[in-house]
Amino acid sequence: MDHRLPYQYVTLVGFLLASFLVSGCIAPPSSPPQLLIGEPAVSEVLKRAQAGDPNAQNQLGIHYSEGRGLPQNYLEAKDWFKKAADQGHAGAQVNLGTLYSLGQGAPYSDHMALFWFQKAAEQRNTLAFAKLGMMYERGRGVPQSLVEAHMWYSLSAAYGEKRAAESRDTIATRMTRSQITESEERAKKWTEAGLTCRR
Repeated sequence: MDHRLPYQYVTLVGFLLASFLVSGCIAPPSSPPQLLIGEPAVSEVLKRAQAGDPNAQNQLGIHYSEGRGLPQNYLEAKDWFKKAADQGHAGAQVNLGTLYSLGQGAPYSDHMALFWFQKAAEQRNTLAFAKLGMMYERGRGVPQSLVEAHMWYSLSAAYGEKRAAESRDTIATRMTRSQITESEERAKKWTEAGLTCRR
């Protein structure tokens, strides 16, 4: 008695199995974001973000990155931060840079983090100043420089960022008096520009 399966039967089973496996690899059509219970305000933010409002786009990115009112999704957060950042929203630029610095929703890239932090700092964003201080303190994407780090932390602290003041004071213990003076002079040039800082 021959127990071998006919060639056609094996081929059909193989085809059906392959079809089943491949169908699982195809992405389902995109659906609207799934709002969590009790977050009707998120739907209003979503409408404004989809209409191109950079403030709403940044806020929606925050909702996604923190999982507030929407399932946490760093890829979605990055996309919304990028839309707002491209429109010059300084807060979104800092948020996008942060995702790059952490490798969340975006490839880990000190270069891209630095790029977005600098864009926000050009708009005098106080959190961007602190982020640049961290980049220079740790030598991430730039040569390590306590003078530069101290300057950026000082700028951020001057506008109320308490953690930046703590970081500035901590690195000052590793600096000479002349380095601190140089840092303070650089920070003074920024503050003399007379531009208000934004959070």
